[in-house]
Amino acid sequence: MQASQIEIVPFSPDHLAAAVALSKQAGWPHRTEDWQMALALSDGMVALEDDRVVGTVLVTPYQQDCATINMVIVDETMRGRGLGRRLMDAALQVAGDRPLRLVATTAGLPLYQKLGFHETGTVLQHQGLAREIPAPAGTEAATADDLPAIMALDRLAFGADRENLLSYLAKVGEFAVIRRDGGVSGFACMRAFGRGEVIGPVVATNIEDARKLIEHHIARRPGHFLRVDTTAETGLSPWLAEQGFAHVGGGIAMRNPSAGHAAAPAATTFALASQALG
Repeated sequence: MQASQIEIVPFSPDHLAAAVALSKQAGWPHRTEDWQMALALSDGMVALEDDRVVGTVLVTPYQQDCATINMVIVDETMRGRGLGRRLMDAALQVAGDRPLRLVATTAGLPLYQKLGFHETGTVLQHQGLAREIPAPAGTEAATADDLPAIMALDRLAFGADRENLLSYLAKVGEFAVIRRDGGVSGFACMRAFGRGEVIGPVVATNIEDARKLIEHHIARRPGHFLRVDTTAETGLSPWLAEQGFAHVGGGIAMRNPSAGHAAAPAATTFALASQALG
């Protein structure tokens, strides 16, 4: 059966189990809860062949500022038939005129380039078991009252309003902050994901503060499996490796159009919420 005979329909909760199976087939660690979070923040589409889910794609909008395209998966039995292109075409329609971001695999790179996406950087995935370390000085657990300041700082660093994402993370994760001059000058979130927990997003004014914020969470999880997704340009990767978090892969950051927001000097994103969500 050709991909042209496959139906592209909205992603519903009934498709979750099949989506989890597809991500496992792709070698991704996503649990049902991870898919539920992504779907709660996104508009999704699935490809159906005789009511069987053979492809997925999500579009996560951040107001009208931009959107990320993520969870692009094609069943291994359906590859090479143009289904990835059809899923991306559906995603582009959902995204409308928003500027777009995604993290590409090497296999997906040619398709995204054909669709007008341009490489903007390299995402580096680090993971491993947390060592037992002392809690760093100068960090503390965030309170509910800190959320507006966290959102404002994230907006400076990311270049888009991610209020919905951060509100969701506040419900399922733990935030740590650094306070300076009476305000929040940096933050890091940790939440359950995949094999263990992920630390991100991490936003700070400098790499020293970013390290302290990550150490805050490491100190709370000795022996636990942790993951951090950073970018090559932050310079954080060598330090993560020194802490025992091996570089195990990553992806290629892309945008369409290529011109995008440059992080303000007052705020830099040192670690992503996830490769899917930015």
